Amino acid sequence: MTKPRLTRDEHDDLGRTLAGIRDELNRRTLQLANAYPRTGPEATPYKRLANIVDELDAVRAALDHALFREHPDTGETTVYYPYPEDRSIVRPPDHIEQR
Repeated sequence: MTKPRLTRDEHDDLGRTLAGIRDELNRRTLQLANAYPRTGPEATPYKRLANIVDELDAVRAALDHALFREHPDTGETTVYYPYPEDRSIVRPPDHIEQR
């Protein structure tokens, strides 16, 4: 049995969300790069987070290709690479309660 694939609306929602997540992870990667060395043992968190951003970019590219295969008449590159104002905003809370 074939799986149903994503609807166009589901692609739109996923694209906005993944773009927002990527923006936040990239911001955090830069934060680590500016706070810790980029080589040696202390660079491990930075390198791993940078790899996650790279993997997320690969996921977005694969989903972009899937969108055009599944919805050739309505596919747009701005679904998985939306303009900044169209991306979901992914931010941690302003404060985190300490327990």
